[in-house]
Amino acid sequence: MDSLVEAARDALVDAYVPYSEYRVGAALRTADGTVYTGCNVENANYSNTLHAEEVAVAQAVADGHRGFDRIAVSSGVRDGVTPCGMCRQTLAEFATEDLVVVCDDGDGAVTTYTLGDLLPASISESTLTEAADDR
Repeated sequence: MDSLVEAARDALVDAYVPYSEYRVGAALRTADGTVYTGCNVENANYSNTLHAEEVAVAQAVADGHRGFDRIAVSSGVRDGVTPCGMCRQTLAEFATEDLVVVCDDGDGAVTTYTLGDLLPASISESTLTEAADDR
């Protein structure tokens, strides 16, 4: 099994999911090979829930990393979960469209995407700069 997928599976064990009972873990590899993991953390006010991918990105950024090349995502039911739209946009802030996104389908099977496949028209610094220039 892919070691990044295994790290994502390990991370989901710590998920705090009293409402959905849907555990998600993520393992994010930085450009220098360091791996950061995250799990989802639910809140009774659902909009305050933290997604596993966001937690991994936040930990890596807090340690000074700004470039990522691969992320693996796994759920407790091994259903091939992909990062949600919000997480895709968060990833796009720090990674290129070539970021490899590995989704755990279970039984050793994975589906692999690029961030560009999942989010073909992300909002970026250049998007905002162009919009400001057009005013």
